[in-house]
Amino acid sequence: MRHAPVPREERLTLPTAHRVPVSWLLQYGCPAIRYRTLTEIVGTAEPAQLEALRAEMLDYPPARQIAKKQKDTGVWGANLLGVAPNKTAGIKDVGTIHQYRRLVELGWPQDSRPMKLGGRLLFRLLSRDSDPKLLFEFQKFGAAEAGAEPWIREIVREAAATALAHAGYGDDPRVRGAAHRIANAISQFLRSDLVEDPLVKVSRAWVLNPQAYPPTMFSVALLAMLPAVQRERAGLVERLGAYLAQPPSKKSFGVVCGKKILKPNFVLLGDPLKVAASGQPDDLPLALYWMETLARLGVLQHSATAARIWARLVKECDERGVWSPKNLRTLPKRSAPWSYHAFPLQADAKSPESRQADVTFRMALIARLSGWEIATV
Repeated sequence: MRHAPVPREERLTLPTAHRVPVSWLLQYGCPAIRYRTLTEIVGTAEPAQLEALRAEMLDYPPARQIAKKQKDTGVWGANLLGVAPNKTAGIKDVGTIHQYRRLVELGWPQDSRPMKLGGRLLFRLLSRDSDPKLLFEFQKFGAAEAGAEPWIREIVREAAATALAHAGYGDDPRVRGAAHRIANAISQFLRSDLVEDPLVKVSRAWVLNPQAYPPTMFSVALLAMLPAVQRERAGLVERLGAYLAQPPSKKSFGVVCGKKILKPNFVLLGDPLKVAASGQPDDLPLALYWMETLARLGVLQHSATAARIWARLVKECDERGVWSPKNLRTLPKRSAPWSYHAFPLQADAKSPESRQADVTFRMALIARLSGWEIATV
């Protein structure tokens, strides 16, 4: 590998148990947090209670606002991958992939109208449909730069497959087929000599070797959402976990698209998390999302960075398991776009409890996904 792994004796050890304040989450969490606490963490609930929470999730104002922004074509924001406004790219609002996944996180079912419309578009993106309009925000760039379109469509397909798997379409043969094809490409990369140094220099700039197919934020999340594929590709998952635990390349790099070089911040050449010696991450929402993704893959134990972050988070929890850091006046800020769909679920951050709920819930979910012993209070 490019970087030597952190010696095991220098790593912090992840725990095997976690205390979850179920009663507190059910009292202070938004509808999605309460529903998911019962279904994904506790695992038992009265049918009438779940039905009432489903209705609350559909009436939750932040979710309804997202649904209202969707066009009849299934598109949000006239783009696919945008999160922050970008005048150059013509992005004015959050795009389709992120809004669709956000509704999934907020508990909207497959049979709701926004999810049906969005799913229809995503399956079309997953296909080999060559309609230029399906490039959305990349249409002008793809037309102007010869050779750029195949790479753009590949990333779009990765993102579409991830969103569909997240929404529960993991058994659909189109999603499974895309996942296996992507897994094959990543496996080939991880077994090749390119894994040691996937960058080459072009015109004084470092770029990704055209033959390299490293994992991305999308492809890792896709595999994390497909337990059946993980079981079939156990060797790949283990190699991927080790790769994602490595320190990333310090070189700033791009991808050659036509005559231009794009900066793909979703391409992963190692661990995407940055953390201080104290265990404080520079982007807590991203750290929680990434740790959850690794837990779904079953490789959280590989990450020394995750262990340091987790140790700090546990120290900040009270005796009930409620995340209670000192001087918490606002919600943790997101700097990278990849956690937009997952954080925060709790829209109102006026009270201390509302600012604590998301992190407390995510910690409980990570513990459950990791198979740790859960003590509920």
